[in-house]
Amino acid sequence: MASPPPIPATPAPSSQRKRGRRESVGLFAIQCCDCQKWRTVPTKDEFETIRENLTEDPWFCSKRPNCSCEDPADIEYDNSRIWVIDRPNIPKPPPETERLAIIRRDLTAMDICYVLPNGQRAKSMADVQKFLDANPEYKDSLSVESFNFTLPKVVEETVSGGSAWRTNKQAKNQGKINASSSKK
Repeated sequence: MASPPPIPATPAPSSQRKRGRRESVGLFAIQCCDCQKWRTVPTKDEFETIRENLTEDPWFCSKRPNCSCEDPADIEYDNSRIWVIDRPNIPKPPPETERLAIIRRDLTAMDICYVLPNGQRAKSMADVQKFLDANPEYKDSLSVESFNFTLPKVVEETVSGGSAWRTNKQAKNQGKINASSSKK
């Protein structure tokens, strides 16, 4: 039985963890749909193209020049880095923009933002709409619908100090529960 297509992943090396508010992705990788081995993707643009078309065009080792499923994996899925699994079929960023994935300081999640043509960062569809309203010259080349803020998933077991990660996340969730119950 065929397994579902693998999802692109973006492992971030530990040296990337303390960078602050810049993109946290240190390496792009894709898993072969046949052998399940991880292959690095040399550029962000190539990764975004693969991710955008993954369901319609599954990825196999043979798509890389001089590579086959018989070759050893480029990287191994392990705890030497934080792994972040991206969703398939997220469109490439619109022209003159860049999609950034930034890991939170507590390592529990990632945030997505887009760098817009004027250098501003959009963290939501509302931010994109405000930009388009203020810059009508971009309305022909950009639309709110061409932005995707779907969050990648941080793989908990690859975060060192996993119990601290869970405690931090539980405390945040409890705080949200307490805040919503106090509003009633």
